[in-house]
Amino acid sequence: MDDDGIRVLVKRLSRPHPSGGDVVERAAILAEGDDFPSIMHWIDDHAGVPEAAKASAPKGLHGARLDGAGAPPRAPLRYVLPAGALA
Repeated sequence: MDDDGIRVLVKRLSRPHPSGGDVVERAAILAEGDDFPSIMHWIDDHAGVPEAAKASAPKGLHGARLDGAGAPPRAPLRYVLPAGALA
């Protein structure tokens, strides 16, 4: 997939972000098929960053085990592109 094709795809999948840029869901990118690595590379090349995860307090008796220490890092759910990256 070429640069313009990826730009069109990301523009179609994205929505406005409160920062003034655009945000695209990782799941939507994965659903598009085999070009996930090239799309992620394009997002990285255009100053896209993973959206900061919201901290949540552990809940219940086993909450710390599920949300906290020792858990492997999760892949970001969304990627934020700066204003004008999709223009």
